[in-house]
Amino acid sequence: MATRVARKLETTEPKSAYKTITVAPLTPVIGAEIGAVDLSKPLSDDQIAEIRSAHADYHVILFRDQKLSNEDHKRFARLFGTLHVHPYNARNAQPDHAKSAVRDPEILVVKADQSSRFVAGEEWHTDVTCDAEPPMGSMLYITKTPEIGGGDTLYSSTVRAYEALSPAMQEFVGKLTATHDGAKPYTGGYGTPAPPGGWPKNTHPVVITVPWNGKKSLYVNRGFTTKINELDRKESDAMLEMLWRHIENHVEFQCRVRWTPNTLVFWDNWSTQHHAVWDYYPHSRYGQRVSIVNGRPAA
Repeated sequence: MATRVARKLETTEPKSAYKTITVAPLTPVIGAEIGAVDLSKPLSDDQIAEIRSAHADYHVILFRDQKLSNEDHKRFARLFGTLHVHPYNARNAQPDHAKSAVRDPEILVVKADQSSRFVAGEEWHTDVTCDAEPPMGSMLYITKTPEIGGGDTLYSSTVRAYEALSPAMQEFVGKLTATHDGAKPYTGGYGTPAPPGGWPKNTHPVVITVPWNGKKSLYVNRGFTTKINELDRKESDAMLEMLWRHIENHVEFQCRVRWTPNTLVFWDNWSTQHHAVWDYYPHSRYGQRVSIVNGRPAA
């Protein structure tokens, strides 16, 4: 009996040339560190264009040694679209949550310390795919890291994951849609009561085309996706588990970001999934996240 050999994909060099920023790839597939940029100051048109190119090429880009105010953070994010309000912040804006109301609904605080029962993003996921218009990207600015190290974030390219599927599987999943439900992580995972009207719940294609890089990408994730709509429950569960493991377990699709204080990472939610590693308890980690909406993912 012949043994099937796993598909091997050639690494393609990014086509972009950079003159106003420096770009140091983390891996040949995903992730790059950007230099010669001060995000606390207005950027030139050429810098903005090259950052867009690097984001499209590498999906995950990081900027170290940045001293940013909330307004600096949001000004940079607005270059890529409209600022997103996380369902948690929208919930806390309700009258019955006045005591916990957030000062700036466009900024989501991401923190963990000795009193934390869990941390956000502790399993593979894509941010807030339950929304009708999920964030196309997120920018996390970490200002405090654990004294003992740790607290890294793993990223996996869902573009590379799609490309590694067999042609027959690409054709099959390309015809499917899936349900994404905020109740799965927020109530089922974190135990947070739903706001009036419930958590967002929406349908998106299983395979989307990413407008800024022209690539096809798998758009199902363990954090939010509950069912493939065209399949029965058993078929859906089996297919989702296969796709999730395919994305999560292939280290050749992945990069690892090691945080240092005052680092901002901008990742493409339509081309990646990520996993926050909680290996530093009871030490502390603190950051703030701004996410960007720029349309709805489409097949």
